[in-house]
Formats: sequence, C-alpha cells, structure tokens
Amino acid sequence: AGLIVLGTMDWRPFKPPSLQGLTIEAVIVDTQALRDRQEQARREAEAAVQRELERERRERELEEQRRKAAEEKRLEDLRLQQLREQQERERQERLQRQQDELERIRQQREEAERQRKLEEERLRQLEARRERDAQARRQAEAQEALQRQLDAEQAAFRAGELATLAQQYALAIQAQVTRNWLRPPTARQGLRCTLRIVQIPGGEVISANIAGRCNGDEATRRSLIAAVERAGSLPYRGFEDVFEREIDFIFTYDGD
Repeated sequence: AGLIVLGTMDWRPFKPPSLQGLTIEAVIVDTQALRDRQEQARREAEAAVQRELERERRERELEEQRRKAAEEKRLEDLRLQQLREQQERERQERLQRQQDELERIRQQREEAERQRKLEEERLRQLEARRERDAQARRQAEAQEALQRQLDAEQAAFRAGELATLAQQYALAIQAQVTRNWLRPPTARQGLRCTLRIVQIPGGEVISANIAGRCNGDEATRRSLIAAVERAGSLPYRGFEDVFEREIDFIFTYDGD
C-alpha cells in the first residue's frame, strides 16, 4: 500500500482529523494503481510471450521454408539427374537401334546378293533342264494325248455299259416287286410311285418307304411297300457295278 501524508500550515492545536473515509479512498486508489500496474505487467508479459511465440513461429516458418527449399532442391536435383540418366539411356538406345539397323541393312544386302546368285544359278539350271527335257516332254505329251483319247473312249464305252446295266437293274427290280405285288382293287393304270429302298450287299432289303411323288392311294402305297418286303431281296448278281445301298426306285403300273 502507498503512504499518504496530510499536513497544514495552521499552528493551531492539532486535532487529528477523521481519516476513515480517506483511508478507504487511498486504499482503493492504491489497489487500482496496483491492478493497473499488474495489468500493464501482464499485458507486457503477454506481449513478450506473443513476441517470443511470433519469433519462434517465424523461425519455424523460416526453418520450414528452408527445409522445403532444400527438399525441393533435392527433388529437382534428383529429377534433373534422372532426366539426364533417361536422356543418356535414350541416346544409347537410339545409337544401338541405329547400329542394329545398319547391321540389318548389311545382312539384307548380303542375303539379297546371295539370293541373286542362287536365282541366277537356278535359272541357268532350269534353262538347261528345259533344253534337255523339251523333246522328252513333247513325246510325253503326245503319248498322254493318245492315252487320254483311249481313256475317253473306254470311259464312254464303260458309261454306256453301266447305263445299260442300270436300265436292266431297274427292270429287274420292277419285275421282282411286280411278282410280289398283291395289287389292290384301287390301283389304277398310270401308277407312278417312288420307293426308297435300303439294302445291303447281296440285295437283302433292310427297309422300304414311299419317298417323293406317288399318285396311288394309301392302300396302293401300303401294297407296294409290302411287295418289297415280301420279295425280301433285290436282284444283285450281275448288277454289282451299279449296286447302291440306298436307291430311289420308281414303280410303274400301266395295266396288265
């Protein structure tokens, strides 16, 4: 607390005044001053702390900036180093490709020259062979022409024989089926009915069915199938050359 001195120039007998109110005011004044000083000190301390914190923050920022700058420099140096290495690799690769291309061209030229010589030799031998074989070829062609003529004549003769044999075979089948046909009353003259017959070598019938066009009624159709089945086998001996496992046979009836 502060000290307050009260005085007077009057030499009259001193009568101590009542200091109760003044003392309270002085105390209040002194306490406020103390608070002001304390507040000032607190603000100054806070300001000092803030300045210190700001200084530390700036130092951290500067340090972070330096660290980032160093890291950026390191990364940039690394990037440049990698770029230089990549460029060097690419240069080496281009150089290698150029060398490979030159080697490929050289080999192609050598191969082309080798092939040219081989082709010249082949053509020379071919021409010589042509000269040697010319007469033999003409003779062979004449012989082949004669043979073709003979073969054609023989084939025509054979085809005629087979056509005749096929006609005879069809007539034999017609006769075989007719002999075993129990003609129903509804069968009429002009009957034409295609039968598909499956047989095995030897002529044994496996199956018979109406196939294709047939101008007979149902009873006539059934009677024809029954006739084939009743026959049991078709003519075979002498017809081996025109035998087929499956045949389409046109049965005809033009009256007795």
